[in-house]
Amino acid sequence: MIENKSHLQNQKIGWMEVIAGCMFSGKTEELIRRLRRAQIAKLNVKIFKPEIDNRFSSDNIVSHSEQSLPSVIIKDASEILINSKDANVIGIDEAQFFDSNLIDICDELINHGKRVIVAGLDMDYKGIPFEPIPHLLARAEYITKTLAICMVCGNPANMTQRKIHSEDRVLVGASDSYEARCRTHHYIP
Repeated sequence: MIENKSHLQNQKIGWMEVIAGCMFSGKTEELIRRLRRAQIAKLNVKIFKPEIDNRFSSDNIVSHSEQSLPSVIIKDASEILINSKDANVIGIDEAQFFDSNLIDICDELINHGKRVIVAGLDMDYKGIPFEPIPHLLARAEYITKTLAICMVCGNPANMTQRKIHSEDRVLVGASDSYEARCRTHHYIP
């Protein structure tokens, strides 16, 4: 028996792509590449980043290689729904700085036919999975794991080494506070 799929012809299908890895592994650079391609395809793109991340710019997502795209700064993930009604593609950078509400918001966007591209740290400086990234990875249709270069030996690095003392799990910083390390050279301060 042949199944009639005509009811799907006009339905927009959404999906999620997650780009995850350690610091300095090119997550934001890959996010920007995908978003620029969507813009070239004349899709309506909306980009979001958490207010806490003001390292390089207050109104752009910026990679460590200095690539950038304008973004909407938000305090809470719920603001993504309000600001992306007309978007075809939604980019979310530094997703580890949002709470678990981001999971349901991404699901809702996808259910409305949106392409959602999320980038974030998969582990904190202790090597513990960084919520909500593990849940987003489990729900994603497409996953990209990025690797950096170990600053000690030059091998592939998947760990973020904190270089300064702080007990806080969230400590926004760049090369002044962190560097990429392989498993062998990573340690918990």
